[in-house]
Amino acid sequence: MEGFFEWALTKLRVDKRLLITYVLVYFLWGLAMNWFGAQVEIAKFTFWWQVITCYILYMVPISLLLRGLPFHTQYAYGLIAMGLLEFGGYALQTSYAYPNNILDQLFNIRNFSLAMSLFFALYFPLGNWGVGKIYDLLFGVTEAQRKN
Repeated sequence: MEGFFEWALTKLRVDKRLLITYVLVYFLWGLAMNWFGAQVEIAKFTFWWQVITCYILYMVPISLLLRGLPFHTQYAYGLIAMGLLEFGGYALQTSYAYPNNILDQLFNIRNFSLAMSLFFALYFPLGNWGVGKIYDLLFGVTEAQRKN
């Protein structure tokens, strides 16, 4: 277990500009997705500030840990992370699923959380790719330089 913590700390020690880029991108992404989910009546957070706890305090560190891994590996680990988050959110009623929403209609109510987990697991590989592109554009840093 000690080896894991050492590995994790090295993955989490990143340039402050990269961390700020992650925080800004994920915060805006979270606000947009929460707004969209409420507008089309799929699902929403009970409180707006949950964007901070879920997207910044939960998803950013996981993204940093998964950064640099192959797409399928990021997705697989992201699926576990999002499955736990979705399960917890609906079990604790900190997330609200609109009755008879489009996902319920397409996949049935029993598969709603699974569908959400399968979709949101894509955030990790797509988020790492997108933040990397934005960071490169803003700061002129290449993928190889970021990995060092």
